Amino acid sequence: MRNMMFGVLALLAMNAQANPDLAKAKNCMACHTVSTKLVGPAFKDIAAKYAGDKAAQQKLALKIQKGGSGVWGAIPMPPNPQVSDADAALLAKWVLSTK
Repeated sequence: MRNMMFGVLALLAMNAQANPDLAKAKNCMACHTVSTKLVGPAFKDIAAKYAGDKAAQQKLALKIQKGGSGVWGAIPMPPNPQVSDADAALLAKWVLSTK
C-alpha cells in the first residue's frame, strides 16, 4: 500500500517544482549544498551516485524522512519526519536533477 501511495504522490510531485527554496525551508541546506560537501555530501554528488538507479527517487525520499547512515561515511543523516511524502518526493527528484 505504501508503495502505491508513494507512486501516486510521485506522479503529483511531477507537476510541482522542487527547488533550492524547498530544500532551505526543510533545513536540508543546514548540512548540504548543491556543489560542495558540507556536513553531508553535495547534492550533485548524490545525483551522480544514484544516476541510472530507477529506484533512486523513492530511496532518497525515504532517506529524507527516516534518515540513514553508512552510505557517505560515519556521520548519520538524521530523520526528518516533518517532511511530507509529497515534499520528500519533490526534494528527491530535485536532488537527482542537480549537476
